[in-house]
Amino acid sequence: MKKGRFLILDVFAEEKYAGNQLAVFLDAATFTDSEMQTLAKEMNYSESTFILTDQVDSAGYPVRIFTPAEEVPFAGHPTLGTAYVIQSEIIKKPVDRLILKLKVGDIPVSFTYHNGELQSLWMTQKNPVFGEIFEAGTIAEMLSLREQDIDERFPIQEVSTGLPFIIVPLIGLESVQKAMVKRDQFFEFIKNREVKSILVFSSGTYSPDHQLNVRVFVDYFGIPEDPATGSANGCLAGYLVRYGYFDSNIIDITVEQGYEIGRYSQLYLRAREESGQFRIEVGGKVIAIAEGKLF
Repeated sequence: MKKGRFLILDVFAEEKYAGNQLAVFLDAATFTDSEMQTLAKEMNYSESTFILTDQVDSAGYPVRIFTPAEEVPFAGHPTLGTAYVIQSEIIKKPVDRLILKLKVGDIPVSFTYHNGELQSLWMTQKNPVFGEIFEAGTIAEMLSLREQDIDERFPIQEVSTGLPFIIVPLIGLESVQKAMVKRDQFFEFIKNREVKSILVFSSGTYSPDHQLNVRVFVDYFGIPEDPATGSANGCLAGYLVRYGYFDSNIIDITVEQGYEIGRYSQLYLRAREESGQFRIEVGGKVIAIAEGKLF
């Protein structure tokens, strides 16, 4: 294994040891695919990322993202966390914006500051693609819920901004808390589908400062539940404005995720739709936890 420096981060975290953990490897151009996959498995976080350059590049920074099980074309908290590392460890000065060159395409990330201190990072996601609509009874059964737990005002639908998720609207926080994936049934359901993950949400929240509570189930990628998922929440943002969940085609909200598994996360969503074109931004804070080196 080559030598390599890496940082451990908490992404979408308001304080240390919350949010979603991430390992970011710097100057990883010489790593093989097999080495990157092995490191992601050893780290055992939802994703690990590999920055393939240590040079400042205004055109963008090539980055690859691996779960413990496989490489993925796009994921939210790895995008923000990796941008944080590029700014702090490669550029080494405040920047307003940079571009990550991912398999899904170029993803812009912007930075907001207060009194010179970095406050939050925002990624602009691709235009969402709305796919299959699912029958409520089937999804409820797979999530260990009653059909009455589904908010029938809105569809259960596959949505993708680069990585697809099934978006499931529920009637309240109690329904979100009860959700539990029946693993065998779930794997049979996704066997011939591109979509491999489920997001459930409701307007019932633990904190009065938040507008939605979200849970994301990702058994296929090696962990049962994700504490904070920027890609899924970007899909959700497009869904919310498409169907007027807040009686508007514009949203600016805070989402809580991970509360049910003790990894308290906050994600900021801004989105609008005009004539079928979307502007979706997902934001949050990033906190550096530790640094290490491979030998």
